[in-house]
Amino acid sequence: MKTKNKRADKVQVITLGCSKNLVDSENLITQLEANDYDVAHEESNSDANVVVINTCGFIDLAKEESVNTILEYAEVKKKGEIDKLYVTGCLSERYKNDLEKNIPEVDAYFGTVELPSLLAHFNADYKHELIGERTITTPKHYAYLKISEGCNRTCSFCAIPLMRGKHKSRTIESLVKEATNLVKHGVKELMLIAQELTYYGLDIYKERSLVKLLDALCEIEGLEWIRLHYAYPSKFPLEIFDVMARQTKICNYLDIPLQHANNEVLKRMRRQITREDQSKLMQYAREKVPGIAIRTTMLVGFPGETDEEFEDLIDFVNEMKFDRLGVFTYSHEEDTSAHQFEDDVSEEMKNERKNKLMEVQQEISFDVNQKKVDQICRVLIDRKEGEFYIGRTESDSPEVDNEVLIRAESHYLRIGDFVKVKITSAEEYDLFAELSD
Repeated sequence: MKTKNKRADKVQVITLGCSKNLVDSENLITQLEANDYDVAHEESNSDANVVVINTCGFIDLAKEESVNTILEYAEVKKKGEIDKLYVTGCLSERYKNDLEKNIPEVDAYFGTVELPSLLAHFNADYKHELIGERTITTPKHYAYLKISEGCNRTCSFCAIPLMRGKHKSRTIESLVKEATNLVKHGVKELMLIAQELTYYGLDIYKERSLVKLLDALCEIEGLEWIRLHYAYPSKFPLEIFDVMARQTKICNYLDIPLQHANNEVLKRMRRQITREDQSKLMQYAREKVPGIAIRTTMLVGFPGETDEEFEDLIDFVNEMKFDRLGVFTYSHEEDTSAHQFEDDVSEEMKNERKNKLMEVQQEISFDVNQKKVDQICRVLIDRKEGEFYIGRTESDSPEVDNEVLIRAESHYLRIGDFVKVKITSAEEYDLFAELSD
């Protein structure tokens, strides 16, 4: 009986940026493994002789991290500790010419849709039959499902369309196939991700089709939770709340980046929505889906943002009392329409406003969590860490939201299992619990 021999090269894949990048890395790993390569993802003390860096180019901090990572591995290559260094992803898509000129130690740079070309440098075939199959790098009980690529929106601050192109939906059939394969391998929770979730289907079905996709995914046996990320608020399809209320597998959770609340800032951002419309949408969501957890993102320090406009944002956040909230500072991105404005808010002021807004949210989060004390919750166990098992409720997404801590000394829980717990105490971003009968 012949045994299959692995190729001599070992490959290390480094992923920077968002969950959409992570899915791209997982597809790369899947293809390389199918071509008999030994592949690791962000393995510490790796003995890999080939490194692929999947970069992010969204904002200044992300670009800086990507460049520093490339430089770090360029030095490693100079020392002879690795043989080949490849760079792919958003930064490479946007700044390929500059990168080739300034960091020539990299063997080749690739854009966001050049997976076949990257594989060719490994003498690896792009296996079309693997579309819908994916090696995941997350814990085996949850995974991200990217339902579309790119974005058709024209937000003035955002460079994503420059790096990812126009919106392109995947078919419902292909997504159900991939989701089914993931569930067969132990996935219980799927995070649906896209640059613009609610636009799904408009390009291929000529109508918004997220509800049809959700109904189809809910038919998959063994899939327990479906979570929605990155929905655009303008012209939000309200029927999404109907399907959330109707389908028990869909988490009562929505990630909907609003970015700001002052109408003048929203106008300069080209968000196509007003504060009043955003308030009505949040109110409608809470009426249609009682208990829904709403996560949003705000952007401070946009060109021209005055103290009064920032105070409007503070007032809005206090009024809405979002369950989860993240804050970014504005990054002045070339080739975006906002680049025509003067970047006139100092970095010091941007960070001061970010910290002030997060302090406001911290108090809100504490109050929201205190109301959960003595409640019985269903929790998915993600990992064991020190003296605690760490899990999440349906109100929380991995990496970015609250965690539930359960003392491990008197219990044995399996990673990836659902358990019922009683919340015994709460802090700003953590809940403490004990098993419930």
